[in-house]
Amino acid sequence: MTVPSDIAIAQSARLRRITDVAADLGLAPDDVDLHGRHKAKLPLDLAARAPRGRLVLVSAISPTPAGEGKTTVSVGLAQALRRDGVDAVLCIREPSLGPVFGVKGGAAGGGYAQVVPMEDINLHFTGDFHAIASAHALLSAMVDNHLHHGNALHLDPRRVTWPRTIDMNDRALRHAVVGLGGASAGPTREARWVIVPASEIMAVVALATDLADLEARLARIVVGTAGASRAPVTAGELKAAGAMTVLLRDALRPNLVQTLEGGPALVHAGPFGNIAHGCNSLVATRAALALGDVVVTEAGFGSDLGAEKFFDIKCRAGGLAPAAAVLVATVRSLKMQGGLPKTRLDVEDLDALARGMPHLAHHVANLRGFGVPVVVAVNRRATDTDAELRAVHDAAADLGVPVAPCDVFARGGAGGLELARLVMAAVNGNPSPAAPAFAYDASRPIRDKIDAIVRRVYGGDGADYAPAAARQIEWLESHGMGATPVCIAKTQYSLTDDPTRLCRPTGFRLTINEVWGASGAGFVVARAGDVMTMPGLPATPAAVSMGVDGEGRTFGLS
Repeated sequence: MTVPSDIAIAQSARLRRITDVAADLGLAPDDVDLHGRHKAKLPLDLAARAPRGRLVLVSAISPTPAGEGKTTVSVGLAQALRRDGVDAVLCIREPSLGPVFGVKGGAAGGGYAQVVPMEDINLHFTGDFHAIASAHALLSAMVDNHLHHGNALHLDPRRVTWPRTIDMNDRALRHAVVGLGGASAGPTREARWVIVPASEIMAVVALATDLADLEARLARIVVGTAGASRAPVTAGELKAAGAMTVLLRDALRPNLVQTLEGGPALVHAGPFGNIAHGCNSLVATRAALALGDVVVTEAGFGSDLGAEKFFDIKCRAGGLAPAAAVLVATVRSLKMQGGLPKTRLDVEDLDALARGMPHLAHHVANLRGFGVPVVVAVNRRATDTDAELRAVHDAAADLGVPVAPCDVFARGGAGGLELARLVMAAVNGNPSPAAPAFAYDASRPIRDKIDAIVRRVYGGDGADYAPAAARQIEWLESHGMGATPVCIAKTQYSLTDDPTRLCRPTGFRLTINEVWGASGAGFVVARAGDVMTMPGLPATPAAVSMGVDGEGRTFGLS
């Protein structure tokens, strides 16, 4: 079966008015603020209502160039649940413009399992990313303005840690010098840019519970250190938090759109899955739990990154207790984990598939370790053979895990009905879900928490620390920033910090190169390997194939 392009499918869809979608959630037209006919902002107070729904997390095995389709499966599962009479609500992240115009593409799903209006969601949407970029830029400007006008807080220009931001892949901005042009231009100093999903303000928006909590978190953001004491200087001391909250007031409110099959979808916030915690906003998830019976959400990258942070950071912060988890895998990716080169993935190879099965087993064990029942979704590709699909099914069965083929890309919700029924069996079999079994006690020292993640989640033997990282940990703990969750930023392609080590490596240690506090977000980031906060464009960016035709329709967006 040949499936049209994502954008062709999205542009041919007949969308419901968003007020009708809101009505399915029990909301009247006056309860939502419209952004045209097909998008709306929801009231923030929905997140404070008592939850009635059950939460289902969609995670995946480690990403490969072969693709896993986690967002597509999330959308398709929500569509399938609604086809089966379940009052399901989808909750996913907003896309970043950098990946859209780079190599990854958009984040609205694919095929017949998409959220729409796809073009709006992948581009400017309701302006949330622009608001976050503006609030971030305001704080950047106030930092340099403070340095220019006397520097009463004794902020050391050499130790300003607050970067600038832009929502585009631009490697030239990773390291720069600002303040050129004479005394009136402000002090000359080194600076850097991060992409908006890597901004701490994005993580703050994703974890804040209301406007008061948002402002308090913004005030706690550390922008640098003061003089010889190296005491932290915060956005609150710069008196920036109030104005930043003004810019973010509407961006904190969840966005309501719809799936291709007309079901409700909350698309809100977009923190990266390695530098940050890779989940949609807490207020969107809580609102969905108040409005629907089952909420399908996803976390970035594999279970070692997104799912671990979903449990250890988001669920801990928000008091969430997921009822079940779905692990997405593909035959192609498992063959790649088994050592097959990308050029041969479309050819049946049961030996390579068998070599990749320990990778599947590791991710199943990860999710089970957090105390949730697991269902494996095999996201079908046209080149998968019956023998390969049977091999994955048998391997999952040997692990004692329910498994279902998932053909939502080609068939929409109809292709996910078997998966939906297995998920509901898992949900109904866990009627009173408990808080997750966290990987660590957040009150423990930073090194202990990192060690626990490496051993329990990655399967390694612990962590080693560069001298700079060791000093940074000492500084964080001496200034009261040690008793928080830890967000390890590492490659998404491997369980280790080496992207070439596939499948299920053992006997390895993680090298922590850098550690910094995200005080507003409420966690500490530990960077392992060469993880960048500002990506670059590839040799042939997706942007070169995009445009607008003579009838004003976008083409080339995926």
